[in-house]
Amino acid sequence: MRTPRQPSQHSVNGQKWSFMDARPAAQGMYDPRNEHDACGVGFVATLTGVASHALVEQALTVLRNLEHRGATGSEPDSGDGAGILSQVPDAFFREVADFELPAAGAYAVGIAFLPEDGTDEAVSRIETIAAEEGLTVL
Repeated sequence: MRTPRQPSQHSVNGQKWSFMDARPAAQGMYDPRNEHDACGVGFVATLTGVASHALVEQALTVLRNLEHRGATGSEPDSGDGAGILSQVPDAFFREVADFELPAAGAYAVGIAFLPEDGTDEAVSRIETIAAEEGLTVL
């Protein structure tokens, strides 16, 4: 039977910590007292702004690794919002929209799950709220 190995100790600014702690000592703007559990959060981004299928693959890996926190199937009717936020596919929208779009970057995209009954009322309310904010629903 093997004896578990003790985690190696490291020192930062004279304070000891272990990689098993995952929290180094306070330094600069970092303060370990501000650390909190964030299970269920993943973030994949590019600093270049260049779209890439590799980013989507990485984001899907993050989602698969979140399954332990109930990111799938916890509420089978609607899910819990786990998903991927991506760039607005402007070129695609220009191909399929039957109306003129503003310049790329000058519009936003949203998804709304509308009720089966009362869709007209829901759309009207969304348009009213948008107008109150100085926005136009296309």
